[in-house]
Amino acid sequence: MTIYLDYQATTPLAPEVRVAMRPWLDEKFANPHSIHKMGREAAAAIELAREAIADLLPKGGRVFFTSGATEALNWALRGIPGRGGLLIAETEHAAVRDTALWLQKDRRKVGLLPVASDGLLVPGFKIPKGTQLVSAMLVNNEIGVIQPISELAEAAHNVGALFLCDAVQGFGRTDIPDGPDLIAISAHKIHGPKGVGALWVRNGIEIEPLIHGGGQEGGLRSGTLSPALCAGFGVAAKVAQQRQEADAIHVQHLWDVAIGMLPKGWLINGATTPRYKGNLNLRRDGLDASRLISDLRMIAFSAGSACASGSGRPSHVLKAIGLDDREARSSIRLGFGRYTTVAELREALRLIFHAADGQMAIAA
Repeated sequence: MTIYLDYQATTPLAPEVRVAMRPWLDEKFANPHSIHKMGREAAAAIELAREAIADLLPKGGRVFFTSGATEALNWALRGIPGRGGLLIAETEHAAVRDTALWLQKDRRKVGLLPVASDGLLVPGFKIPKGTQLVSAMLVNNEIGVIQPISELAEAAHNVGALFLCDAVQGFGRTDIPDGPDLIAISAHKIHGPKGVGALWVRNGIEIEPLIHGGGQEGGLRSGTLSPALCAGFGVAAKVAQQRQEADAIHVQHLWDVAIGMLPKGWLINGATTPRYKGNLNLRRDGLDASRLISDLRMIAFSAGSACASGSGRPSHVLKAIGLDDREARSSIRLGFGRYTTVAELREALRLIFHAADGQMAIAA
C-alpha cells in the first residue's frame, strides 16, 4: 500500500463528499439550467454549494464556479477591463506567472515582487504608478509560507490597484483574510472532486467573461455546470469548516513528529513561521530528488509543483529564495493532512532518510 504524502498536489476525496455526489451522478442527472422540476432541483443543489463555499470567504462578494483554480486565475487576470500594469509575487503559481507573461504580448507591463530567502515578500516594496492589479498567493504551494495578504491588499488599494489572491492552498485550511478583490480556490485541495473551482469577486468589481456561450453563472461564465461537482465542492467546504480546528491540530502534530525525526544535514526550505504546517519542503546537499522519488515507489511525494514536475526545470520558487539549480534539485516536498496517520508519516520518513543515506554513500 502506498503512503500518500502529496497533499499539495491533491487530497483524498472525503467520504462525505463521495456520498453527496452520488445522487447527482445517478438518478438526479438533470441539466441544472433546465426549467423543469429536475433541473430546478439540480440548480438548488448548486446554490446550496455556493453558499457553503462562500461561508469560508470574506463577506461582500459572489462565488462563480469554474473548472478549477487555473481557469479562475486566468479569468481574474484577463477579465479585468483596462490595460494597466500587473505586479505579481516572484513565487506565484504558473497559472498566474504564465498568464501574466502572455498578457505582455498585449503590451501590458508585468513586474515581480521579490521574496527573501525565507520565501516571504521583501518588506518595503513599492507598487509602481499605473499598476492595475497586484497578485500574491496566500499559502505557497511549494514551500508553504503564508504571505501578509491583508497588508498587500491595502498597499494595492492605496495606489488604486485591485488585488488578486490565489488561496488554493489556504482555503479550508486557514482563515481567508479580508482585503482581496478576487480570490481563486479549488475543490480538490480540500478533499473535494477534481474539475471544479471558483472565483470569488468582491461586490462592485467589474470583470469580463473569459468563456462565452449560454451565459450561465450570472452571464459571466458560460457552460453547463455539473451538479455533482458543485455539490461535492460544497460539502467539502462545509466539512473543512467544521473540521478546520481539528485538522490544524492534527497537521501541527504531524509537523512536530517530522521535525523531531529530521536527521542532521537536512534543511527546511522556506520560513517555518508563518507557514501552513502540512507542507514540509526539505533539501539535503547532493541528493538527487528525482532518483529518490523513483526509488521509493511505495511513497507518493514530490520534488515540487505537480503542474511543473514534467518540465525538467528547477523550481522557480526555490530559485527565487536563493537556491541554485543543484540545491533545488536536491529538494523534496512532503505534504500531509487530515487522513495521514502518525505511523504512516514515521514509516515514510524512515524510508526516505534511509534511502537518502544510501544514495549519499554510493555518491561518496
